[in-house]
Amino acid sequence: MSGQRCDSHVHIVGSHERYPQVASRTYLAGPATLEELRRVASARGISRFVISQPSFYGTDNTLLLESLDILGARGRGVVVVDPDAIAAETLADYAASGVCGLRINLYSVLGTRERRLDRAFTAQASVARSMDWHVEVIAPIGVLAAHVDMLVRSHVAVVIDHYGVYGQARPESAEGERLLELLRHRHVWIKLSAPYRVSDNPLETHPDKAWLAAILAVAADRCVWGSDWPHTPAHEAQQGGNIPGIYRPLAYAQLVDDFLAALPPGDLADRIMADNPSRLYRFAD
Repeated sequence: MSGQRCDSHVHIVGSHERYPQVASRTYLAGPATLEELRRVASARGISRFVISQPSFYGTDNTLLLESLDILGARGRGVVVVDPDAIAAETLADYAASGVCGLRINLYSVLGTRERRLDRAFTAQASVARSMDWHVEVIAPIGVLAAHVDMLVRSHVAVVIDHYGVYGQARPESAEGERLLELLRHRHVWIKLSAPYRVSDNPLETHPDKAWLAAILAVAADRCVWGSDWPHTPAHEAQQGGNIPGIYRPLAYAQLVDDFLAALPPGDLADRIMADNPSRLYRFAD
C-alpha cells in the first residue's frame, strides 16, 4: 500500500452539555468520541479520518474543528456552513485546521436549510470554489438523477455520499443509469459507505454486489471507503429530540472486512482505502 488507510466518512459526537445539539433535532445523539474511533479503527490499520458534520450540530462546527486539531495531518473535515453568512476569515481558519469540503444534506430531516439541490449546490459551490474545496452531497438517487446535468457542469469536485443512496433502484434502472453516467465524469467521486442505508437490513455490512461492480466499472479511481461511524439510527428509529437515539450495533472491523472481501482481486483495496482518499483529501504521503 502506497499510503495510509483512511476512513473517509465518520462523525464525532460530544457531550450534550458542552456541544449542544440543535433544538429541532429528531433524536438525542450520544457521545461518540475520537478516542473510541481511533481505537476501533486501529485494529484494521486505519489511521486517517475525514469527519463529516452531522445534521444535529447544524452549522456549529466546533467539535469537528477540535477533533481536526487533535488529528493534525491525519484528519480532514467536511463542514456545514450558511453560505450567505460565513466570513472569509472563518473559511481561512477552517482550511488551516484541515477542512477541505462543504456538505449538502438532503437526506436527513435536519439537513440543509435550502431543500432544492440546484439552489443549495449553486450557493455552496460558490464558496467551495473560492477555497478550492469540494462539495459533498447526500441525497436520494432520484434527486441526484434529476440534477445530473447541473452536477456535470460543476466547476468544483463533487463527492456523492453512501453509494448515491440508491434505495430500491438497481444499476440498470433509469435512475441507476443516470447515477452511473454522473460518476463517469472525472470531477465526481463517490463514498462506498454505509451499506445499511441502502438495504432493507438496517444492520447490513456487505456491499450490494451489482451496485459495487457497476460503480467500480466507471469510477474505481474516484471511490473512497467510509464506515459512517458511529452508525446513527435509521430515520424511523428517531423518536424525538429528548429521546436518546441508539446507534446501530455494528462491529467496525466487520464493516471493513466485509467491504474488502467484496472487492475483486488486485490492488483495488489499496486504491480505495489509501490512494484515492489521499488524492481527494490532499493528505501528504
